[in-house]
Amino acid sequence: MSKIYDHLRQNLNSAERRILERLTTPNKIQIFLDEIDYSIEETNRCPFYVLRDRMANCFDGAVFASAMLSRLGYLPLILDMLPNDRDDDHVLAVYKRNDHWGAIAKSNFAGLRFREPVYLTLRELVMSYFEQYYNVAREKTLRAYTRPLNLRAFDKYQWMTCNDTMKRIEQGLCKMQPIRLLTRHMIAGLSQVDERSRQAGLLGAKKAGLYKPQHKSG
Repeated sequence: MSKIYDHLRQNLNSAERRILERLTTPNKIQIFLDEIDYSIEETNRCPFYVLRDRMANCFDGAVFASAMLSRLGYLPLILDMLPNDRDDDHVLAVYKRNDHWGAIAKSNFAGLRFREPVYLTLRELVMSYFEQYYNVAREKTLRAYTRPLNLRAFDKYQWMTCNDTMKRIEQGLCKMQPIRLLTRHMIAGLSQVDERSRQAGLLGAKKAGLYKPQHKSG
């Protein structure tokens, strides 16, 4: 166990430690994120406060999942999936098992959460989210992604227990060069999401947390 994980555990109460001890697989980490509330606040929460407040947005959830994955022996890696200017970005905790990538995520959309580690490349993994990555106007908005950011780079800032470090991590993601997924011709030919898929993706969504495009698509 790392020193910063030990510091996290030492600051938890007994009930929170029991929760931590149950998170023994990637799927169990995902189930925990699914059970807590989706945050629509401007504030970001480090893993300590995700546990304490039982609340997270996609960024908080990815950082929390990375902390829990590091406890299981995985590298604490996150990547950012980047949309056009008519949607929110979406952060994943990614992990590699048997040379294949999987992901854990907190999302307001049903289809933007867990992925089994069955993808040979990060691009394959990211593209598995493409059809489910859409806005309330039913537009498919995913356009790019970043390489994984290793959160060990933030160990000296106590990223598992310090809310202020979340801003540093966000800045680290923003500095990474985007990897484009679609050509202009592909984008021009995209169809809208059908109504049945839209309804399925929004099952259980907190409406106040949905991104609302402020202009008409061109």
